[in-house]
Amino acid sequence: MGKRKVLGDRLQGKVAVVTGGSKGIGKAIAMHLAREGADLVIASRREQDLKKTEKEIVEFGVHCLAVKTDVRRSVEVENLAQKVARTFGGAQILVNNAGVGYFEEVARLKDEDFRATFETNLYGCFYCTKAFLPFMIQHNEGHIINMASLAGKNTFARGSAYCASKHALIAFAECLMLEVRHHNIKVTTICPGTVQTEFGGGDGKNKSWALTADDVAKAVFDVLSSSGGSIVSQVDLRPLRPMKA
Repeated sequence: MGKRKVLGDRLQGKVAVVTGGSKGIGKAIAMHLAREGADLVIASRREQDLKKTEKEIVEFGVHCLAVKTDVRRSVEVENLAQKVARTFGGAQILVNNAGVGYFEEVARLKDEDFRATFETNLYGCFYCTKAFLPFMIQHNEGHIINMASLAGKNTFARGSAYCASKHALIAFAECLMLEVRHHNIKVTTICPGTVQTEFGGGDGKNKSWALTADDVAKAVFDVLSSSGGSIVSQVDLRPLRPMKA
């Protein structure tokens, strides 16, 4: 099989770290950034999926480092950052995409599921941001993209853990943006609606009306391509024709 065609060079010379990068939205983002010339670092708990995605990415002629990482564990995130530093020197782009969702009524929601939701969706973003931010500050350059959700703004029954974690992530990202913008570092929060993936236990097959993972990936690239003198601080991404109630 020959190398895939790189679409452009807008991100050539950049290193992008994508957590949750082995499947779904994360994989779509990684593939799209690779097509635009970026070298990739993909992190996930699923080693087999990581290796498969890594092989697909290098077909674009870029470098790819796949690192098995549980973002809930700060030690593993620090190990990820050290491997990125040794391999590439650092990263200019961080996409905090890793996320989980447990959906149940509060009265029946397991303590460990509530905890895992926050540890992944919020703490994981904190650990990763803190690990990669020093390089960005030192070099006066960077872009951190946090994958939140419209569920962080629009609550629904059985969504207490997920909605609360994404709401907290939106606030975290807004504070971060205000802290680092004078270091020439951009922070963007992307809030997609329903996406056609296996997230939440579904198979993605009965959501033809929903966003695709590629829709989200294109939004990420659009944000990265924004004017150097401006910040797209938040993006709400919705299906054009949502399912009717």
